[in-house]
Amino acid sequence: MSNSSLSKLALDLSTAFPASPRETLGGYVIAKRTLDKCRAALAGTNGEYHFDCPLDNFFLSFVEISAESFREQVATGADDDEMGRWIEANAKPREKREIVAWNNVMRCKRLCDMPIELQEFLEGYIPQYIPAGKIVRVWFDVYDIEEGRI
Repeated sequence: MSNSSLSKLALDLSTAFPASPRETLGGYVIAKRTLDKCRAALAGTNGEYHFDCPLDNFFLSFVEISAESFREQVATGADDDEMGRWIEANAKPREKREIVAWNNVMRCKRLCDMPIELQEFLEGYIPQYIPAGKIVRVWFDVYDIEEGRI
């Protein structure tokens, strides 16, 4: 695949949002959003979004794939299906039930269950970027509320 393939696949995150962290790719939550941000970063269209952020690192740590390896594969211009297969082939081998359990832990992760550094960050971020009256029940709500999905 060429750089033009990557350019065609990369979202302009100054005008669009990456996928919800709830969406799956290769069987994992967060992976599709990580892919969207990585493509945009490589294409220079990431706006205020960052690849290899704490959210991405929850996914990358679980699958035991380095951010650099992920970035190198994305840079080939692989499409979503190819990236899904690459993740499946390169992730730490786990039983399906372990992946399902991790996905559900991530989907239900409350702010109080997160590392204190992220709790401190979100303590200021939520009142600044989440509209008054919107209730953040789990971490993924922060993204989906801010980006207008819920």
